[in-house]
Amino acid sequence: MAEDFLEIAGEKINNRLFIGSGKFSAYSIMKKALEEAGTEVVTVALRRVDESSKLENILDYIPQGCKVMINTSGARDAQEAVRIARLGQAAGSGNWIKLEVIRDNKYLLPDNLETLKAIEVLAKEGFRVFPYMNPDLSIARRMVDAGASAIMPLGSPIGSNRGIKTREIIEILVSEIKLPVIVDAGLGKPSEACECMELGCAAVLVNTAIAVSEDPVRMAKAFAQAVYAGRLAYLAGIPAAGKIACSSSPLTGFLREDKKS
Repeated sequence: MAEDFLEIAGEKINNRLFIGSGKFSAYSIMKKALEEAGTEVVTVALRRVDESSKLENILDYIPQGCKVMINTSGARDAQEAVRIARLGQAAGSGNWIKLEVIRDNKYLLPDNLETLKAIEVLAKEGFRVFPYMNPDLSIARRMVDAGASAIMPLGSPIGSNRGIKTREIIEILVSEIKLPVIVDAGLGKPSEACECMELGCAAVLVNTAIAVSEDPVRMAKAFAQAVYAGRLAYLAGIPAAGKIACSSSPLTGFLREDKKS
């Protein structure tokens, strides 16, 4: 099979499982999970990055070679998101930004319009912007035009573990958007990550389902293998579903007695 990598924001990524760094009970467990999954992209909230602190620094537990994507979590409008992104870059965390703008405290649904405003500013400043968004084709197209590096629609609300409830819209995005579509938020089981990849998504981002499981290290590996399986199935070409039965063996009875005998 030809080499299959994800080309995104000017880089080639082999592992299509992105992992969030929140909710782990200890940084050491997070590190083991990242290593077991072989992930190459990790999202980190800026508030967890403090290189001047004498306490544990989360960046010390990110495996070498992993791409750190600063998360603008906590931003309630475009202005706050831009400020967080700039602070992250100044702290030496690079220019990959997982853009989150959330006003809703109950369901944590993204504000698509404020997110769009932030993309327009950050893309012009040279950031590689990965916007977390409520699945919507019109907004997704505008985000592409504004300079986004990918589109990150939610599967279901953050941390809900409810799976891919936005499946039909995500299928439309995969079909119509020419940038990578990365499902972010709500995936609770490896099988759901596999489903996303079977649809043709470029990658998935998972945090809660791994971090709060009984064995995060094993769960990280399970998600990584599920993502690989789903991608492989997509590349192989999944047969269309049929409405009636279709025998896989000949229906002629070779054991039927000859009437002439």
